[in-house]
Amino acid sequence: MSKHGRILVAMSGGIDSSLAAVLLHEQGYEVIGMTMKTWDYASSGGNKKETGCCSLDSINDARNIAVSLGFPHYILDIRAEFGDYVIDHFTGEYLAGRTPNPCVLCNTHIKWDALLRRADKLDCEYIATGHYANIRQENNRHIISKGVDTWKDQSYVLWGVSQESLSRTKLPLGHLKKTEIREMATKKGFFDLVNKSESYEICFVPDNDYRGFLKRRVEGLEESVKGGNFVMQDGKVVGTHEGYPFYTIGQRKGLGIALGKPVFVTEIRKETNEVVLGEEKDLERDGMMVGKLVMQKYENLIDRPLETVTKVRYKHEGTPAEIVQEGDKMKVIFHEPVSGIAPGQAAVFYEGDDVVGGGWILKSFKQN
Repeated sequence: MSKHGRILVAMSGGIDSSLAAVLLHEQGYEVIGMTMKTWDYASSGGNKKETGCCSLDSINDARNIAVSLGFPHYILDIRAEFGDYVIDHFTGEYLAGRTPNPCVLCNTHIKWDALLRRADKLDCEYIATGHYANIRQENNRHIISKGVDTWKDQSYVLWGVSQESLSRTKLPLGHLKKTEIREMATKKGFFDLVNKSESYEICFVPDNDYRGFLKRRVEGLEESVKGGNFVMQDGKVVGTHEGYPFYTIGQRKGLGIALGKPVFVTEIRKETNEVVLGEEKDLERDGMMVGKLVMQKYENLIDRPLETVTKVRYKHEGTPAEIVQEGDKMKVIFHEPVSGIAPGQAAVFYEGDDVVGGGWILKSFKQN
């Protein structure tokens, strides 16, 4: 019998999830490794070599770690479920004029549920991942907080994990820094892991060409949306564009228009197929509405406005803001302007290092 029981570890083949499995194995857990196959890149029509968490190389790397330490490893094929949910959402958000975050959606709605279902079948009490974040229990709530490595902290992508799922989740890397993980891997002789480059691409768009992906995914899209107008803040038409789904809030490069000064996409109007341009200052907003909330630290904040630091994208440092829950939505009032708030992205509310909760940005606005 193992010291701590049986645990199912999500192993992508990268250094972080591999070392998470190693650490849990050394702590006395009966580890079972599992690599999830989410996407078959050959079917996407891209022209770049398959990389990242879905590639055959990554699956083999994860299996080699398991074999070297003597614990079982399985492959879980969730391509159908992933495609139906994550890719359909990704496509639908762009067609709605928003900018999706498929990795957050996959983490919280696909991978955790898939892991827990398989954990039940394998009689595993817990699941684990290689995310840099921490979980603690307090006041009958399971609370995610930032990892000690501020640069690698991944608490932002975990706001949507349910309380039930968090109660069965271990994050063994939360108290460690990336440099320590690399040192551990080197000492254990896992040199391939140390030298392996990390992928920050969307797994089903590994060439980073989301426009090409949308064109291949939606028949006739290019023809149906091309020829819309670029308009300035005052409504003046200054040119035509390739179609509203192919632009994102804050975009400056690749607009295909020269106006003699830097301009940015400040608004996308699906109904009229207009892309609004402006100067950098025109991107600033001091309020937003957030929907599809998942609350973590507190069950709800009805009639309890809270001072937070709110992040509007993964690498955003966060901005001080008061959040006010209005039914199933959160009104966010920033104490200083925030640039480039994109509907469709995730907003995460922090109290200190703790994740209060999060949701999807519905719209942004200026109070005055």
